[in-house]
Amino acid sequence: MSLTQVFLGLGSNVERETHLRAGLDALAGFLRGVKCSPVFESQPVGIKSGPFFNLVVSAETDLSLPELSRRLKLIEADNGRYAQDRKGLPLDIDVLFYGDLTGNFDGLILPRAEILTNAFVLWPLSLMATERVHPGTGKTLGQMWADAQIDQVLVPAAFEWRGVPLTPANMLPPCPL
Repeated sequence: MSLTQVFLGLGSNVERETHLRAGLDALAGFLRGVKCSPVFESQPVGIKSGPFFNLVVSAETDLSLPELSRRLKLIEADNGRYAQDRKGLPLDIDVLFYGDLTGNFDGLILPRAEILTNAFVLWPLSLMATERVHPGTGKTLGQMWADAQIDQVLVPAAFEWRGVPLTPANMLPPCPL
């Protein structure tokens, strides 16, 4: 059975810690070698809401892209994403990369376009896969982040999953005295 490396973007602006942890726990149930980027707080883009927590997950899967996408939608649903009375965005999980696939796969476009436009995707992704070349730009993700001129403010946020801090202390803003 061959494994495919995937990168997923996660975000939440409602009960952020609870929903992100639930999403990570669910992903760890069927993905292998789950690794997490630091967590960043960002202002919403394209919607009116409270601030988001965002991170990127790297893992390996033996699932096909359609099956992975189906499972991600189920995790989102379990966290209230599609509830009629929902406020904000409890949990959003997007496939950023699925192996080296490029193109349109039943409406799922890879690599995901937000990599190029949203700091809350590009910065954590560049930390996870600095040397990975983006097929659309021919540049590494690290170089893309270094060259990025995206007008969004990101603040590293303290966050733990399964007792492990995801955001290194040296990235966190100093505590006010």
